[in-house]
Amino acid sequence: MPVTAVVGAQWGDEGKGKITDLLAQEADVVIRYQGGNNAGHTVVNQHGTFKLHLVPSGIFNPNALCIVGPGTVVDLKVLCEELRNLEAHGISTANLRVSDRAHLLMPYHTLLDRLDERERGRQKLGTTGQGVGPAYADKVARHGIQVYEVRDPKRFRAHVAHELETKNKVIERFGDKPLDAKQVADEVLSAAATLGDRIVDTLPLVEDAVRTDARVLLEGQLGAMRDLDWGIYPYVTSSNPLAGGAAVGAGIPPRYITRVIGVVKAYSTAVGEGPFPTEMHGKEGDALREMANEYGATTGRPRRVGWFDAVAARHAHRLNAFTELAVTKLDVLGAYREIPFCVAYRLDGRTTTDMPPTAVLERATPVYETCVGWCGALAGVSDRDHLPKAARDYLAKIEASVGAPIGMVGIGPERSATLL
Repeated sequence: MPVTAVVGAQWGDEGKGKITDLLAQEADVVIRYQGGNNAGHTVVNQHGTFKLHLVPSGIFNPNALCIVGPGTVVDLKVLCEELRNLEAHGISTANLRVSDRAHLLMPYHTLLDRLDERERGRQKLGTTGQGVGPAYADKVARHGIQVYEVRDPKRFRAHVAHELETKNKVIERFGDKPLDAKQVADEVLSAAATLGDRIVDTLPLVEDAVRTDARVLLEGQLGAMRDLDWGIYPYVTSSNPLAGGAAVGAGIPPRYITRVIGVVKAYSTAVGEGPFPTEMHGKEGDALREMANEYGATTGRPRRVGWFDAVAARHAHRLNAFTELAVTKLDVLGAYREIPFCVAYRLDGRTTTDMPPTAVLERATPVYETCVGWCGALAGVSDRDHLPKAARDYLAKIEASVGAPIGMVGIGPERSATLL
């Protein structure tokens, strides 16, 4: 069976949770391979509506092993709260495992994240303030604390106290009160005790899944335009949401990933700062945001909205080599008689379909072609052939512009509202 990676092909918030939830019903293993609780995946199924931040979207399949991989940064307290919420709704979390090589997102990371955003002022990055950036910064600077360290409380407490010697000086410079090392360690160790034997070496589990030809699903967060290396730096996340990052972050050899699904909305959305060429402003943007309920799953912030940007989606395809696309929220565009579609950028007097670096992208203006709208609801449509012709033409334009075939189309939030 193929190992499948589900990757965001825009700025994040494309609807990856829904696609992963759908595919996970037939998966044996679902692995979250990067990021932290700075982004959320909204899942709507027979159990209700859930906003997942750390737990893989495969948790609703009781037969699937769900792994929080070594490429993630994990706030154990947040993870425990998320598990309690799921269990309160009757969802078993017994099959969850957390890699002991993942890095801990500590309370001081959250504080430093928010203080740093405050000090940046107008140059803020638009982070969610959940501490993910500082946690990854510590990881790269070799000041991180891996999850396995909670197994030795004495050593863990000493490590926390050592890190706080430096962190507290920074916190005090920002004008905040220093953190107490014992209190910080107690909070994390308490959450670790709740997780208990769910904290494991996940590599044998992944190796066994590949060896036995199990169905493995790799779930990322955010999207290609927020990738640390290939996104709109510095307005990016601190890890690699690309399919290449999935291999490292899950602990699976790259050659085993044979199916890569790029998830795009039928239009574009973004949370956070940075250039967003097709952004709609004023009443036009407000109308789409309200109609599509475009608010961040983690912070509730209004999402920036815009028309489909084929330059950005093609950029993602060039980096991931999507075997197929999943288009979500096609139903939302049924409100429009005409639909602008960005096919290129106009930049310094020339037209380009390449993605420029961030400071240059800020000067780019979108080149639009106009698609005919279908002016109607899509509820009740059971297959692609019965979509209105204008909707089928719109999908064909996405395929041609991005360069990858469309395998799935979402026409509503429910799991069942997906045309395969």
